[in-house]
Amino acid sequence: MSVLPGAEPFRHEGGDVGVLLCHGFTGSPQSLRPWARYLAARGLTVSLPLLPGHGTRWQDMQVTGWQDWYAEVDRELRALRERCERVFVAGLSMGGALALRLAAKHGDAVSGVVVVNPANRMHGVAQHALPVLRHLVPATKGIASDIAKPLSTELGYDRVPLHSAHSLRAFFRLADGDLPQVTQPLLLLRSPQDHVVPPADSARILGRVSSTDVTEILLEQSYHVATLDHDADRIFAESVAFIGRLAPGSVGEPESGLGKEGTAAGG
Repeated sequence: MSVLPGAEPFRHEGGDVGVLLCHGFTGSPQSLRPWARYLAARGLTVSLPLLPGHGTRWQDMQVTGWQDWYAEVDRELRALRERCERVFVAGLSMGGALALRLAAKHGDAVSGVVVVNPANRMHGVAQHALPVLRHLVPATKGIASDIAKPLSTELGYDRVPLHSAHSLRAFFRLADGDLPQVTQPLLLLRSPQDHVVPPADSARILGRVSSTDVTEILLEQSYHVATLDHDADRIFAESVAFIGRLAPGSVGEPESGLGKEGTAAGG
């Protein structure tokens, strides 16, 4: 099955500092592409992979699970480590959980973590029904495009495959157990008006990580997919400031042709 237009992965060869961006569950690189281009335009090496089962049709996701998604970002991190002196990991929603697990598992190989509306667990009655329900119903209503900004939309599935949701539930448990191993500087940005991930998830993450350099920023004007919402520019700027503080000299002035509307190799 061919990749949907706009869902292609993004890669840019920049300087010696790299950033790995991880998109969310049932989403695609489209939700983080403006962020990736912003980072690339400032001289950073950027990798934004397409997770297995995503960016095509929801039926393709039914046969994938958290091991596939995590293996993809783990490979990308190792590739960045070969290319760059320092690497940062970042993510939106489930991508935030992936980024945090990478930080926990790779230790000093990760210089810092940036997460936007990170997911930590499933909530409500549905999560308890998943083990049985997934064998009876293939999919349920989608979660994509929770955005306050008019005319801004996320390229994601309109259905949630329940086999994949069951796998995600298992991944959240693993990732939660890994949080005390996260010691890197952490920038967490969250939307108080998030209709997908409740504030309790960010609170739990902040309460369980071992990081001492922690910054929490509220995105008052945005919903869940804040990287495509009113606060997108703030997310981009804060992440660059965070990286620049921890890796002095790594961030340059914007290059023409690689800003939010530009292009780069691989996407």
